[in-house]
Amino acid sequence: MNTTTPHTLDFKSATERLKNVVKRTPLEFNAGLSSFYNANIYLKREDLQIVRSYKLRGAYNKISSLPQELLVNGVVCASAGNHAQGVAYSCKKLGIKGVIFMPEITPKQKVKQTYMFGGENVEVVLVGDTFDDCLKEALAYSAEKKATFIPPFDDEKVIEGQATVGVEIFEDLPDLDMVVMPVGGGGLASGVSAYLKTVKPDVKLIGVEPLGAPSMVTAMEHGGPYTLDEIDRFVDGAAVKRIGHITYEYCKELLDQMHLIPEGKICTTILKLYNEDAIVVEPAGALSIAALDQLKDQITGKTVVCVVSGGNNDIERMQEIKEKSLLFEGLKHYFIVRFPQRPGALKLFVNEVLGPQDDITRFEFIKKTNRENGPALVGIELSNKNDYASLLQRMKDFKFEIIELNQDQTLFEYLV
Repeated sequence: MNTTTPHTLDFKSATERLKNVVKRTPLEFNAGLSSFYNANIYLKREDLQIVRSYKLRGAYNKISSLPQELLVNGVVCASAGNHAQGVAYSCKKLGIKGVIFMPEITPKQKVKQTYMFGGENVEVVLVGDTFDDCLKEALAYSAEKKATFIPPFDDEKVIEGQATVGVEIFEDLPDLDMVVMPVGGGGLASGVSAYLKTVKPDVKLIGVEPLGAPSMVTAMEHGGPYTLDEIDRFVDGAAVKRIGHITYEYCKELLDQMHLIPEGKICTTILKLYNEDAIVVEPAGALSIAALDQLKDQITGKTVVCVVSGGNNDIERMQEIKEKSLLFEGLKHYFIVRFPQRPGALKLFVNEVLGPQDDITRFEFIKKTNRENGPALVGIELSNKNDYASLLQRMKDFKFEIIELNQDQTLFEYLV
């Protein structure tokens, strides 16, 4: 990107346009993270935004910039949730009609929130398994009804609105050294980076994606936007199959690094934020903080801002989040166990094979007609991941035949 491109974004006008619409979110010093990483860690709390994510900024900036004649037939968007809520809020605020397409897997909480913010001004259509599926439907609807499509990320006005996150960060903390941001479609990273590189060229800008949806990393490897065949949809706020053309250009030139974070690590971060700081974040909102382990050698003594992008987490997902965290941390393991054909084998397993701090979290015989001697699916939770080797050794010593399902992804997905 040449040096004039960022100036096509009118940061001042966007800030003025959003002044009485969005909440100026706090930039909070986090003592726990700062102590752990020996750095000054600040959290930009976009999870405390009106719609509990930064997406309102770009949506409102785009819609409010449209000429009146384009709003007669209303607007339409596609979203995994947060952009939908930003568009819904904007529609109600501006008194226009909006039709919002969301994937069928969107958490119910996000659908309810969309209706809450948009009221009678919006209609929600659930379609497809991914953001990209519902995007196709939204574009078709837009063409048929002549409704103006509001892109979730690949649009200059949307990027311009997201840039106001960077404006607030710099105003509150001009001496920052690094900003870590989640990357889904790339709108937030593009806007924040474009502004900060303009006012503080030496700032380090880090983009972070979920390991299961590396659309920006893959685009950078291929020299342009590239459609991924499959993605892990767990981090729904940052899981897209294809990055935008505009956002790719911004991020390619302005981001200093891109990092991929395993979904399990993201889950561990969600739980820590909740338990230690009483902060509720969605998976995408935890991305920047989850990346600190990978950045720890770079941030010692530095002033670092992590953008917490959203807090729209459905309580119904918490069990899944805990499970993914335990698996990632090496604390939960699943086995197929074939018990020796001798009396008391199950009692022996519980009393002698399991460690004193180990818990059986799941037990079921796979063959319903052979409950005494048939194989069983057994889930075991450890208190310390280092106990795993001794657990395996005891299984071997007592002649229990096992298959480690954590090591066999196909069997794991089929049985667990």
